[in-house]
Amino acid sequence: MGVSRRSVIATSLAGAAATGLPLAAGATPAAAASPPGDVVGKVTVGYQGWFACIGDGAPINGWWHYSPNWSQSPAPGACSITCWPDMRDFTRGYRSNFANLGNGQPANLFSSYDQQTVDTHFRWMQQNGQDTAALQRFNPFGGEGPTRDAMAAKVRQSAEAYGRKFYIMYDVTWWLNMQSEIKTDWTTKMSAYTSSPAYARQNGKPVVCIWGFGFNDDGRPFQPAACLDVINWFKNQGCYVIGGVPTHWRLGTDDSRPGFIDVYHAFNMISPWMVGRISDNNGADWFYQNRVLPDLADLNPRGIDYQPCIIPGDLAAGHRRHGELMWRQFYNHTRAGVQSVYISMFDEFNEGNQIAKTAESAAFQPTNSGMRALDEDGTPCSADYYLRLTNDGGRMLKGQVTLTATRFTPTFPTGPDATAPSVPGNLRVTGTTDTTVALAWNASTDNVGVAGYRVSRGGTVVGTTTMLAFTVTGLTASTAYQFTVAAFDAAGNGSGPSNIVNVTTAAPPNGNVNLAAGRPTAESSHTQVYGSGNATDGNTDTYWESANNAFPQWLQVDLGSAVATKRIVLTLPPSSAWGTRTQTLSVTGSTDGGSFTTIVGSAGYTFNPATGNTATIVFASTATVRYLRLNFTANTGWPAGQVSEFRVYNA
Repeated sequence: MGVSRRSVIATSLAGAAATGLPLAAGATPAAAASPPGDVVGKVTVGYQGWFACIGDGAPINGWWHYSPNWSQSPAPGACSITCWPDMRDFTRGYRSNFANLGNGQPANLFSSYDQQTVDTHFRWMQQNGQDTAALQRFNPFGGEGPTRDAMAAKVRQSAEAYGRKFYIMYDVTWWLNMQSEIKTDWTTKMSAYTSSPAYARQNGKPVVCIWGFGFNDDGRPFQPAACLDVINWFKNQGCYVIGGVPTHWRLGTDDSRPGFIDVYHAFNMISPWMVGRISDNNGADWFYQNRVLPDLADLNPRGIDYQPCIIPGDLAAGHRRHGELMWRQFYNHTRAGVQSVYISMFDEFNEGNQIAKTAESAAFQPTNSGMRALDEDGTPCSADYYLRLTNDGGRMLKGQVTLTATRFTPTFPTGPDATAPSVPGNLRVTGTTDTTVALAWNASTDNVGVAGYRVSRGGTVVGTTTMLAFTVTGLTASTAYQFTVAAFDAAGNGSGPSNIVNVTTAAPPNGNVNLAAGRPTAESSHTQVYGSGNATDGNTDTYWESANNAFPQWLQVDLGSAVATKRIVLTLPPSSAWGTRTQTLSVTGSTDGGSFTTIVGSAGYTFNPATGNTATIVFASTATVRYLRLNFTANTGWPAGQVSEFRVYNA
């Protein structure tokens, strides 16, 4: 079971914060060590994803993190959360043993294992300016492991769908065999996720965070040498490594063990912990003066990036003050010149530090819960208030609004949103075939949040997406086209069109037509929404992916009748984020769908995004078949078979 981070040693200095020491005026540290990427210059949120309910299908089969006894539904006096989530946006809930809500509705709770829950959370992130999610991963070698593995796949799917980035954040609390097992977990499971276009990269490297080195408590007893070994191992794997470190890391006091300074300086980015350290603005100001500014002075000359925490405050303890505490931290970090922040946390209902939608009043929490709602200090505010506050604070941090100590986020949304998103920038062509054009562009900004993008061909909308890329399909070979893209928000406001790109599709393959286009498919298996039909839909951005870690796997197309075939062209999505990989496969054929013969023996085929992420397989002689099957036995980039387009030609 994951241990609450509140168990770490509380600082003795936080109590001194109330003295309100003078602030440094106009402090301007040196620029960040790294250029903007998926963590530098961004707002990252910590994502637990660790709630489950009996009946949700999760392998853990219990009220995971909801109840002290996972076999029993949470109830008054037997509940692990300290705040009640707002459930109005979820399509599925699980009945607790609490009384009905104040509005008479049943006291249901969400399960993180439901894909719709994760989709909802990532949609909130998209709508509220949260760029990147750090997926918490505790020791995966125990009973929680299969559920945590499943959560990684669900987060990947939601991040891809809603245009967010994510990375793996290992929490080493009570993971006593961490030094060897963390390497095994990364090599055999988590590293595969770096091939996702949604996986966060900084300085061109996949991001990994390790939280817990150097903390002065029994749950993290690791010695400096072991910690350095792990950090350097990840660096040697080509990773950008973030350290979730003690608040007083630089001094080696209070929550930090002495003798760890070389460990801390080995990280690419330092992210000091703050939960439980402050409870009011005086405390926030003390840490700005005595920790944030000196931390920057230590790290900038060493070329180490900085990602301080921002906490909304423990709602259960009455620390929030309708957003004043959180805003003060955004203000302090912005005036200090901080480039990046980590929100602790998105969904941490156990410690009361969540920014996810929370019961705004007694009407939306059980009548016998004894919990605080967001109006606990007498100031009503909407369930999404801390999501919106994070959006506004992030805009200030990024220089999109003027620095101000005055919190300006209204406690409830005021009137209709009439502000359109900015125009998408740098529309460009990233790839072409005879029937498709792949496009990409730079993100728009919006006062509330960009909901998506519309792609137009000659003034006619041909598709919408939440991503920063789209492949237009169904085009004619050797034909000139013009494309633009425009952004829109949830209120329906649309930006103006981007720059126009002109592109001519490629000539068709010599005398050939894709015999597999739109044809029925079959498969040995697929994961999540990546079914076999994606391989013949003409869209290179959709793809088939088999069950993970379960080779061999196969993908099949039905050509409708026995026809002469000579060549297969396989593609993967054109995005450079996929990375080069080699898949080992053979090709078999059949006229009746029951008896298959080998057409091409097993061999490795390399897919390189720099050359179109395409592999061509030419048969030694023409094969007259109705069914063609690809048989996968290995993939160097992901533990599954993957194909975005399965094209078949007769010459």
